[in-house]
Amino acid sequence: MTDNQPDSVLRHRPFLLFWFARVAAAVGYQMLAVGIGWQLYELTGNPFDLGLIGLAQFIPAIALVLVVGPVSDRYDRRRVLVACQAIEAVAALSLLVALATGAIGRELILGIAFLMGIARAFELTVMQILVPGLVPLPLVPRAVAGSATANQAATIAGPALGGFLYAAGPAVVYATSLALFVLAGVLVALIRMERAPPAREPFTLKVFLAGFSFIRHNRIVLGAISLDLFAVLLGAVTALLPVFARDVFAAGPWALGLLRAAPAVGALAMAIALTRWSFENHAGRIMFAAVAAYGISTIVFALSGSFIIALAALVVLGASDMVSVVIRMTLVQLATPDTVRGRVTAVNGLFIGTSNQLGEFRAGAMAAWLGAVPAALIGGIGTLVIVVLWMRLFPQLARVERLEGVKS
Repeated sequence: MTDNQPDSVLRHRPFLLFWFARVAAAVGYQMLAVGIGWQLYELTGNPFDLGLIGLAQFIPAIALVLVVGPVSDRYDRRRVLVACQAIEAVAALSLLVALATGAIGRELILGIAFLMGIARAFELTVMQILVPGLVPLPLVPRAVAGSATANQAATIAGPALGGFLYAAGPAVVYATSLALFVLAGVLVALIRMERAPPAREPFTLKVFLAGFSFIRHNRIVLGAISLDLFAVLLGAVTALLPVFARDVFAAGPWALGLLRAAPAVGALAMAIALTRWSFENHAGRIMFAAVAAYGISTIVFALSGSFIIALAALVVLGASDMVSVVIRMTLVQLATPDTVRGRVTAVNGLFIGTSNQLGEFRAGAMAAWLGAVPAALIGGIGTLVIVVLWMRLFPQLARVERLEGVKS
């Protein structure tokens, strides 16, 4: 390695600022989600309202998918990100004011959730497409993994911290979230990176649909996105964890908590490892192997009959999924021209987010019909079938060697 290409992403100030900004924003969001969920349930006592929070955030993600990409490609992405974090700060501040004035209520909380959904629709896309410009090209896979560690760490720590602080009152949670959103915005504003001014194409139907068009014509990107989509659609087991905890393992809520945490622990450990280890060769085959490991882990989980083995299987599932995610995200970023990267990333986010939700629906519906164990088992087998089929349909993806060698 030369001095111009250090072997660590931590030596790059833009990436460090970005990493801490992502941790702050993600922890703030997770804490706010815990706070509004708990407070809404205290106010209404209706579990259906908790589902409405998710729906209120899902609607903007779907409605804005054709807007997020063009905005991310036309405007300074750092400014878009700062604007998102400003909206999130306003949401937290609104909750604080409502608490102080006694105006807190069901409709207000759902409205805040909708506002957060708008900000998150832009934020999640921009967070991904900023990464390639923060480090030299050979370090992009490690930077993607490093960015994933920030998100995974926040997913684990954020809810726990939010629950702990809620004991002192919801105002403490909202005030802490507000501070974290402001901090994230300041850190992003401090990032300096070289980037040509974005092209300001007129808003036409062709511009809006450019992301879909690019994915359809690029076999590597299409293969990577669709492989992950169908693997998650078939292999998702999160919705079944309460059933396994109570009925299969005859345990209580503590078991459910451990089962839900296990994939995140595996994913975080693998993401940390990938910040130091790059895919020097056979990146495409490694991606297929990781998805196959995801399917095998699902099968082991379904058939284990042992709580400890099930936990271990979920840890491996999370780790293998992280390998697939890092390769897919890196491929999408590096194989996509910067002029359409925002639109392609927005479409990718829509597909993956939808597959997660439909995957949980698939698991729940099949479990109601056949039982939880057969539902998980069939999902794991289906994932392995997808791997074999996709290797034949997308040989270009299997032949990818070095990620940084993929050309846009």
